[in-house]
Amino acid sequence: MLRGIMDEYTRYIEKQKKLSKNTVEAYTSDIEKFRDFMDEAGINNVDMVNNTHVIRYLLQLQREGKSTSTISRHLASIRCLFEYLINNGKVKEDPTLNLKPPKKEKKMPQILTEEEITKLMSLPDPTTQKGARDRALLELLYSSGLRVSEINSLKIGDVLLSKGTIVLSTEDGIRKVPVGSKAIGCISYYIKNHRDENNKDEPLFVNYSGKKLTRQGLWKIIRTYADKVSGRNNVTPQILRNSFAAHILSHGADIRTVQEIMGHTDIASTQVYTMTERNENTDEVYKRAHPRA
Repeated sequence: MLRGIMDEYTRYIEKQKKLSKNTVEAYTSDIEKFRDFMDEAGINNVDMVNNTHVIRYLLQLQREGKSTSTISRHLASIRCLFEYLINNGKVKEDPTLNLKPPKKEKKMPQILTEEEITKLMSLPDPTTQKGARDRALLELLYSSGLRVSEINSLKIGDVLLSKGTIVLSTEDGIRKVPVGSKAIGCISYYIKNHRDENNKDEPLFVNYSGKKLTRQGLWKIIRTYADKVSGRNNVTPQILRNSFAAHILSHGADIRTVQEIMGHTDIASTQVYTMTERNENTDEVYKRAHPRA
């Protein structure tokens, strides 16, 4: 099945659908796998393929442990194939009609515990220039929930020490992010002792050469310390951002406020952090929340 039309189908998705080279390769590979599945089922003509066959194929992918995104792509590949076949009069019906891709599983964000955060912040030695920078960086990440790109773009003048605020320039204008007193204290110490606070346009965090800290450099700093705390070797800046959100929500912060601080356009992106608190004792939650408990 399909062996005589693969070249035509490939040209169709390249020329008419204008798919990227990588997508063309993925779709072609998907269809070849689907073809083999149909051959094994004894289906040797494309007009014999029906809705049930496609469902069985998708279930086979699931049994093989394929991710939801991979299964969704296979379905898109098959749908594109039958779009081509229908347009060229080779089949009359689309067996993918009304089939929906599997829903992506919501993964619980990884976070560090508050105890791990406390230990993490104690590791850099603030009596050295590197230690002062690293502690200020770690405290700011956890205190503000800023993204790596936002941290890297910060200039000395973006930190309003007296107001405890970071000022970010975004496509929508200015975004002000509150920063905790501990982070402000560490940043203030770092600037006053190791930077020229009058050079407002200089990068806030720099490397040994005095140049702006790179994304890779920031990741390396975090992993150097975090690996000593959590026993994991995959602690990332995103995990510190996750920890910020989960911890302040658990201490009663309003979700809309957290959404604004983190710069989420969709509140669903913020709501996912409430999942990390579901392990809290149910009785304690009830006693604290119910007015008649």
